[in-house]
Amino acid sequence: MQPTILIIDDDASLRRVLEYQLQEAGYEVATAASGEEGLTRFGELAPQLVICDMQMPGMDGMQVLKTVKERSPETPVIIITAFGSVDVAVQAMKQGAYDYITKPFNRDELHLTVARALHLTTLARENRRLKDALAGDDDYRSMVGASAAMEKVYQVVRKVADSDASVLLSGESGTGKELVARALHARSSRRSGPFVAVNCAAIPHDLLESELFGHLKGAFTGAIKDKQGKFQQADGGTIFLDEVGELPLELQPKLLRVLQERVVTPVGGNREQRLDIRVVAATNRDIEQAISEGRFREDLYYRLSVIPLHLPPLRQRREDIPLLLRHFCSKHGADEVHFDDAALVILQQYAWPGNVRELENLVERLLIMRSGVEITSADLPDKLKQPANGVAAHPGVINLPDEGYPLEQLEREVVVEALERNRWNQTAAARFLQIPRHTLLYRMEKYQITPPKP
Repeated sequence: MQPTILIIDDDASLRRVLEYQLQEAGYEVATAASGEEGLTRFGELAPQLVICDMQMPGMDGMQVLKTVKERSPETPVIIITAFGSVDVAVQAMKQGAYDYITKPFNRDELHLTVARALHLTTLARENRRLKDALAGDDDYRSMVGASAAMEKVYQVVRKVADSDASVLLSGESGTGKELVARALHARSSRRSGPFVAVNCAAIPHDLLESELFGHLKGAFTGAIKDKQGKFQQADGGTIFLDEVGELPLELQPKLLRVLQERVVTPVGGNREQRLDIRVVAATNRDIEQAISEGRFREDLYYRLSVIPLHLPPLRQRREDIPLLLRHFCSKHGADEVHFDDAALVILQQYAWPGNVRELENLVERLLIMRSGVEITSADLPDKLKQPANGVAAHPGVINLPDEGYPLEQLEREVVVEALERNRWNQTAAARFLQIPRHTLLYRMEKYQITPPKP
């Protein structure tokens, strides 16, 4: 989600220029022709930034600034002033304006001032969240992000953490699903109980039933003593079933019964054990597609997803990348290290198919290989700097050769890249391309695109 910027200016031509330049840079833009209209729109939109002309008939920029700061002290305001009126702009900054730009200004000056102001907003929001966490109001621990997309995740966590409803976390690999599961546990009344994490894809299928539900001595060859399963270990707390989409079909009825009755029967036993547990599951697969293909039970899906929560990929919350960089540097004992502006631009334009996990791995590698306290664009791997398949990493920017390029070939490459980034998950790729799934299937058939053989 892109930040929303509100422009308040009585000069229609200047409003249009500002709106065009900021929309071209990827921001959501709203405009108002007067101070009064601007404050009305401010209340409706809650923008992340306000740009306001100082000299306007009726309510002037100073009055707008005062009202905005009363309503939302953290919202930055940039003042537009005429050349020679710098003293007025300085007075506005004393009253809380973030910065000012003088007419006429160029595009680079505008973009730089706006980027810095929005970065300040992000830092302020993250600082407030961290203070809340230290005060005990939140316990997100390693969850880092102040973007609008992550704020939605935090809101759901706050609302559902202390219920016993099952939660199904979806999202690409590396988006932090286990961190969210731990946050749900830490904010619940079960926080003093165990948190047991199970990766359903990492346990061999013939051992998975015993690992989950336990077994009795003699239940099978090698069962030399009774063993508690993960569900029994989680009694009184939370069990986290990661990669639940990989659960074998034959085990799914038993898990369904556990969810419905809160009882478990160990392998080789016939006596049920009652459990007091909360179940949080996660998947990077398209469960609905697995249901249609007969690989996952529909009734189990609905039991697991009483509360569905989708975690956004890193490319949809690029504004969190500076915060994550700082967090990972601190985590690896390098608080003094920082990234220069050119490196930040490259890191925020890259698509991050491995998401936050990929970013942390990169930071760790850069910290080991660094020669000073500043990491520059020259230190970054070449793959981060090169757009893939002719499509630049920044959304909406396409690099085409001077001699031209066939539209159909370009469209085919975009579809293939979307499928590859989403590990050939058609539903996820369609969501990535912002088209219906049937449209993606039509394009795949049209261009004879088939998944790679396993």
